Amino acid sequence: MLPAVVKLCCGISYPHLRSVAGLQRTAVAVIGQELTHLQRWGRFQHHTRTHAGLKYNDPVTEDIKPAPSKENQLFFVQKGQEAMREALCMLDDKQGWKVEITESNGDVICSKVMPGAGKVFRLEAVLEASVDELYDLLFVRVEEMHQWNPSIQHIKVLMRVGPETIVTHEVSAQTAGNLIGQRDFLSVRHSCKQNSSVYLGGTAIQLEPFPPQAGFVRAEDGPTCIIIQPLDEDSGKSRFTWLLNMDVKGWLPKSIVNQALPRAQLDFIRHLRRRLTAGATLS
Repeated sequence: MLPAVVKLCCGISYPHLRSVAGLQRTAVAVIGQELTHLQRWGRFQHHTRTHAGLKYNDPVTEDIKPAPSKENQLFFVQKGQEAMREALCMLDDKQGWKVEITESNGDVICSKVMPGAGKVFRLEAVLEASVDELYDLLFVRVEEMHQWNPSIQHIKVLMRVGPETIVTHEVSAQTAGNLIGQRDFLSVRHSCKQNSSVYLGGTAIQLEPFPPQAGFVRAEDGPTCIIIQPLDEDSGKSRFTWLLNMDVKGWLPKSIVNQALPRAQLDFIRHLRRRLTAGATLS
């Protein structure tokens, strides 16, 4: 049973959509449907903003208040806390998980169909990094994530609601073989530390000054979270648990999405390990 106090905290980490081998034939028709849909609504071309020389899909931070009102601050914090409670309840339910992928290095991905959420995925891995190091990479320095994860085009912090809560806009990269296609995300992320563990979780939000961007399908993270715990007595290693709950939107069939998402988790953890190895080499 997860500690009740943690269920009052929240945060987020964004899995990212990558290519999935073996699905190309099915995806060709599906991607064609998506492109037709975007063209029909006049969203396929990237338009240029008339001010500042910025493309329409570039985040324009002056459109977002950098210091939200106390009322808005409370809204964002409560939104994140609620998301964390829901995500932890999903993880706390140990029954009915089905093993999807088992890697030779010990990484395991399981799935489960949750009422109101659909199919969610849980990744379990052990990383050669401390809890604090992972917290720094995944939350404090989240805007640098595109430097080591090629599946991300950019992540921009639009609002900082105190030291534990941020609102971000993320765009996935347009990589070769990406069957799901580019998506953008508008989310609230919140972090919570308890004892020696860190909890990151969050969910999608809507901001009136930042509507869906031209040329993208706006996907939504449902209640999602990452739990980072020290591995036994070894403070240099961490147990990494990631609940992925995402609605990619658009016209893609669930069969493709349900194969792409766990592969995206494996891609993310592989890129994270490379970043950790590079960091250890430089230090």
